[in-house]
Amino acid sequence: MHLTHIEIDTTGLPAPTPEIEQERKVAIFDLLEDNSFAIPAREDRAVPPGPYRLTLAIREKRLVFDLGTEAGDAAAEFHLSLSPFRQVVKDYWQICESYYDAVKKLPPSQIEAIDMARRGIHNEGARVLQERLEGKAEVDLDTARRLFTLICVLHFGA
Repeated sequence: MHLTHIEIDTTGLPAPTPEIEQERKVAIFDLLEDNSFAIPAREDRAVPPGPYRLTLAIREKRLVFDLGTEAGDAAAEFHLSLSPFRQVVKDYWQICESYYDAVKKLPPSQIEAIDMARRGIHNEGARVLQERLEGKAEVDLDTARRLFTLICVLHFGA
């Protein structure tokens, strides 16, 4: 299964900076090009077959995954606490700022070192997301990384 449409609900959030808007566009493009997203079957619910349409939002200080089918039927909705993401999101934005500054004035070797640190933090955010989604949705590492980028974009304004 996979995602075929992604919408970011920014209701109540400040307008994104150009850099944040670019991160969002790239993450959505990459996600739609290649992703793995499945809703696992459980005894207490039938799972509509995918592919799925995803709306990501922050409501009442919780991360909301609202999933629907291609036909427009509700598939699942789950809410995750933002608390487990706060520190890794903060670290990710700090390293991204360092990276953007480095690209402008540092030699390639130093840029590469900062980029490796950025990737490590990004992987940590993806791991946290996979843990938080356990039992709710199954995503591979690349999908989790791209979804984490979208969470960062949402979290920036929250």
